[in-house]
Amino acid sequence: MSDAPAQRFEVLSLFPELFDDFAKVGLMGKACANGLIRIDTKNPRDFTTDRHRSVDDTPYGGGSGMVMRPDPLVAAMEDFDREAAGRGEPRAHRVLLTPQGRVFDQGCALDFAEKPAIMLICGRYEGIDERACALADEQLSLGDFVLNGGEVAALAVIESVSRLIPGVLGNAESLRVESHEAGLLEHPQYTRPRVFRGAEVPAVLLSGDHGAIERWRRQQALLRTRARRPELFASLQLDAGDRALLEGAEQAEEA
Repeated sequence: MSDAPAQRFEVLSLFPELFDDFAKVGLMGKACANGLIRIDTKNPRDFTTDRHRSVDDTPYGGGSGMVMRPDPLVAAMEDFDREAAGRGEPRAHRVLLTPQGRVFDQGCALDFAEKPAIMLICGRYEGIDERACALADEQLSLGDFVLNGGEVAALAVIESVSRLIPGVLGNAESLRVESHEAGLLEHPQYTRPRVFRGAEVPAVLLSGDHGAIERWRRQQALLRTRARRPELFASLQLDAGDRALLEGAEQAEEA
């Protein structure tokens, strides 16, 4: 068990059972069991006042679909705040998962990992009443596509942030070299067998020359990022060594 305070995730969702199972398996399950992270959930239906436990209603002004009401959602948010205050803990940073938010990336994950608590608000239906949206500290999206609700996005945020918490990953070194950590996609990886269906492991990886291996991996990361994510590559500040690696790859292709 860790002596440090657990990284706290507060989730507002109509389907809290999705997060209950998520917190029991794999590295997430171990992190929760070891007190490194904590995932608390609340269902807005538990904060309704009518016998049907209604959390949605028709939109003012007309239109298709239903809109999540602000009253049960805000009541659940404030209940989380009261519980945190009762434990002497700070209010969670409120994040609304919505296609209208800024796109979540590794930099955002790093920022969230520095916060003691994150509240993830999962919408459903056609959206959330704007008066509830206004109470979020920020709005976040996984990308330019639409899901049925915010739960999948919330799970992605929890996993991405949690693996940055010290002790969650068994090998902290893997954080240093993985994709996006330095603005680059990760280099290709190989393991046994040495030859698979005629494709061989690159000879440099078998050379035992650690300097050559590092240069090759850096070169491959640069080439892969340039080919697959040109917008990321355009934002890189290449040094003389990086430019030499790219020139070397181009010369090898021409030979």
